[in-house]
Amino acid sequence: MPLSYASTSASSAPARRVIVWLRHDLRLHDHENFATLGGLVEEVLPVYVFDPREFAPDRFIGAPKTGPHRAAFLRETVLDLQARLRAIGSDLYVAHGPPETVLPDLAQQFGATEVRATREHTSEEIAVEQAVEKALRPVARLRLTEGLLLHHPDDLPIRLADLPLGFSKFRLQVEKKLRVRAIFAPTNALPAYPVRLGAGAVPTLAALTGHPDAEDAAEIDPRTAHPFRGGETAALARLEDYIHGRRLLGTYKQTRNGLVGEAFSSKLSAWLANGALSPRQVYAEVRRYEARHGANDSTYWLLFELLWRDFFRLVALRVGTAIFRPDGLRGQAPRPHQRPDRALFDRWTQGRTGEPFVDAAIRELRLTGWTSNRMRQNVASYLINTLRLDWRWGAAWFESRLVDYDPCSNWANWQYLAGTGTDAREGRAFDIRQQARAYDPQGAYQRYWAG
Repeated sequence: MPLSYASTSASSAPARRVIVWLRHDLRLHDHENFATLGGLVEEVLPVYVFDPREFAPDRFIGAPKTGPHRAAFLRETVLDLQARLRAIGSDLYVAHGPPETVLPDLAQQFGATEVRATREHTSEEIAVEQAVEKALRPVARLRLTEGLLLHHPDDLPIRLADLPLGFSKFRLQVEKKLRVRAIFAPTNALPAYPVRLGAGAVPTLAALTGHPDAEDAAEIDPRTAHPFRGGETAALARLEDYIHGRRLLGTYKQTRNGLVGEAFSSKLSAWLANGALSPRQVYAEVRRYEARHGANDSTYWLLFELLWRDFFRLVALRVGTAIFRPDGLRGQAPRPHQRPDRALFDRWTQGRTGEPFVDAAIRELRLTGWTSNRMRQNVASYLINTLRLDWRWGAAWFESRLVDYDPCSNWANWQYLAGTGTDAREGRAFDIRQQARAYDPQGAYQRYWAG
């Protein structure tokens, strides 16, 4: 059974002091919890809490849940948000510890009677919300809003309990009936920041990860196809450049399966994953492009992929911890039968399988924190169908390594390829050699990452 949303306490009295707890919504544009504070709020405390559990070893392979590249991208994002808040006369309070401990103490110290947060959709994050709500009860109410999806769940033409587990059926039922709500105006002013509380320093990478060599581990290979920094500033600049500056959106469907360079796809996923970019802002810019230059298959395809993103989030909300189960959403055994060969798995993670197309992608991911969607599918299929290893090992390694890790998309896509997820049909195995001939016919990508 899925975990339910954390509850929110009702109160008719407006809060004079409010905490805005930021998690995967690290931006000032299209942010309901900032935009709707109202004139009766005297002070607002924006808070980011580095939860040590998010950097601890995972339960499948023992890798840090947040690896060095994503930790660096997150740190850049928090620093950028702090700078943007300071530019409008506010600040970002940075803390370290379990949110269910940090936030009640902070609410009591600050005198806050309301804590606002953006609602999450996966089991671990919902469990934290529930723990925070419970711990806050003697002090403040927790108010949750939606902000991570393109489409608000309340606008679905079907109940969440009736959500189909296949994307095609979901799309058929909802695509033409859905609307996208208007975005909230960018936040350019906030009620007073309580300077008496200070702000706290953003921890170093070494402090975050617990490894003294974290800076070296997070260094990005200059060959990367994802040469971007974390933060809303970089996100909005990329969005503007990709859609309006170079008008790359207009050929997105034709170029999206590219392998080398930054221009073949939007590369917006990392900012969407940590909330430095709103999916509704992306939607608004696509529609603005269409108004100027006309709609085509490429403009539709980017929005189509945002619908896939919503679908995986809604599935995760519906099924809860089932997205992490080896037998998946329908209680099926993964195909083919899996074997627990850790030495073989380690060779896969090191890019030493002997299959050049797969090894190139793994090296790219190890050295940069990113590889294309096409290559993610290839290396996942190879691990599942050729090496016959536990698909959850691969998903956990992606969680640690990907700079754009999103729990819903990552785990649902791995389940999908293992035949235990949102589409349980047979035949998800990729012919790796055929894929290499189709997408890297001259071997340029393989040579690019051979060293």
